[in-house]
Amino acid sequence: MDARTVGPGHYGRGVSLDQAAPRPALPPPDAVPAGRQGSFDELGRLLRDVTFVVFDLETTGTGPTTAEITEFGAVKVRGGEVVAEFATLVRASTGIPPLITVLTGITDAMLATAPPLAEVLPAFLEFIQGTVLVAHNAGFDLSFLKAACERVGYPVPTWEHLDTARLARRIVTRDESPNNKLSSLARLFRARTEPCHRALADARATVDVLHGLFERLGNLGVTTLEDVHAYSARVSPAQRRKRVLADDLPTGPGVYIFRDATGRVLYVGKSASVRARVRTYFTASETRSRMAEMVAAAERVDAIACAHALEAEVRELRLIAEHKPPYNRRSRFPERVVFLRLTDEPFPRLSKVRQVRADAGTYLGPFGGVGGAELAGDGLLDAVALRRCGGRLSPRVTSPACALADLGKCGAPCDGRQSVESYGDVVAAAREAMTGDPALVVAAARARIAGLAEQTRFEEAALVRDRMVAFVRAAARQQRLTALGAVPELVGAVPTAERGWDLSVIRYGRLAAAATVARGIDPRPWVDAVVATAETVRPGPGPTPAATVEEMERIERWLGSSGARLVQLTGTWAWPAASAHRAAAELPQPPPVERREPAERTLHQPGVLRRSGHS
Repeated sequence: MDARTVGPGHYGRGVSLDQAAPRPALPPPDAVPAGRQGSFDELGRLLRDVTFVVFDLETTGTGPTTAEITEFGAVKVRGGEVVAEFATLVRASTGIPPLITVLTGITDAMLATAPPLAEVLPAFLEFIQGTVLVAHNAGFDLSFLKAACERVGYPVPTWEHLDTARLARRIVTRDESPNNKLSSLARLFRARTEPCHRALADARATVDVLHGLFERLGNLGVTTLEDVHAYSARVSPAQRRKRVLADDLPTGPGVYIFRDATGRVLYVGKSASVRARVRTYFTASETRSRMAEMVAAAERVDAIACAHALEAEVRELRLIAEHKPPYNRRSRFPERVVFLRLTDEPFPRLSKVRQVRADAGTYLGPFGGVGGAELAGDGLLDAVALRRCGGRLSPRVTSPACALADLGKCGAPCDGRQSVESYGDVVAAAREAMTGDPALVVAAARARIAGLAEQTRFEEAALVRDRMVAFVRAAARQQRLTALGAVPELVGAVPTAERGWDLSVIRYGRLAAAATVARGIDPRPWVDAVVATAETVRPGPGPTPAATVEEMERIERWLGSSGARLVQLTGTWAWPAASAHRAAAELPQPPPVERREPAERTLHQPGVLRRSGHS
């Protein structure tokens, strides 16, 4: 097969990211893992399989902080059948108001021999354990239940619940019922028990109302508990109708692409379960106004199934960079980065550039914008007396020096006070700080901060600190990226929750191939297959020779995840122990104590992933 170089916005062996990438050549058939089965969370919990507890409380008033519970009534149902019931009066610490007695028929005499709340509540909490609570105007009953837990001294759990009143407002029309009171709905659905403001009777009537609502929802294709939650939320009919766009999407990890009627890409996202994630865009759980606008314009959702989460993250980044969807806010313009360049000339200087070239200059970055580059550059210039004037200087032609020379911030190579050789020492110190150990920058900044603090010039001290931190973090980032980008090929493996392995082939910091090996399957043939079919990558210049910064940082995090292994490594993945990474890690700490460590550690042996230069 003809492996070829792939340009930006492509993945695998010349396959567009809008298409599914080919999978690696497979091992023998008996070694192929079974297809991925969707989890129950992805498929949804069928209503017939969920155990509900429909409950009602009678109280001495309407405020949970001042009133008390006088009666519990609950009915446990599953698959439309009553499993158990719970009913008890509760002794109140104060007398029942006459109006409550008239409404419920519960008197002080009835509660005199009833058990106290401290005895009833544990039994009720055990009764409802592992179920979904249902109540009519559930907010009222749940507020009293939470207050009861606090009063007895129990931690307040979070109960999954449904509100039949809220559901009815979405389903029952005014022509059918004048209001959504329990008594009105009980008549509409011909409940076998008439509600009468007694807890168990009202709970029994609510059971019949719940089943009547479920029957109507079933006719609308709502068959899971997740569907009910989504349906009961405030979602526009147009938004709800588009839920069908998610029906045929994969349940595993991947990337999803919202498109309008013309096929234009509106939004790109990723998820560990594409179908489940896309469905949330059509429910009330999606509260972002711009997403509601995007969903209104969307007419199609495409998906690309991925081997694992890292592949999904990388594909998302590349698709966003390629299509620049209007509703994505991040990662749309990876080309708009800025580098600091130490020029290649007799008297080098710092300049800001947009692109790294294959020249003799020394680069620092990339930075997300000009402001960050200037802040880091000032941090270097505070410590190293590089010239700050523009233009090219010649050792044979002199010109008057600027005020910086008199301030001691420049050696004045322009008027001949500093030779090419002596200025070269300054350049060497700057280059070492950019590519190696930034100790010079840190020491100079701390000394100046201490002096400014003694003079109570705290704002200036804070600016010096910010410049130093910006420079050190930029240098650390670049050194990490340079180390990864210099590796011709790295094969990493991360264990999955199902005790299998996620495999990735990384070439020059670019994800070149991905695969997942199921539990019990020998991963070695898969490693050979995924390497053989991986993308051919030809590196360019700079710290990010074949991928964007975001992609390389996602790969770094993946390689540093728990249990990660280096399966194969071509070349060396290493950085000096005395690197900017170490300095960046020590920034929040007091001045570091000098430690003797090896000059360099390498990552050349398979095994548990460990990085050099830090503990």
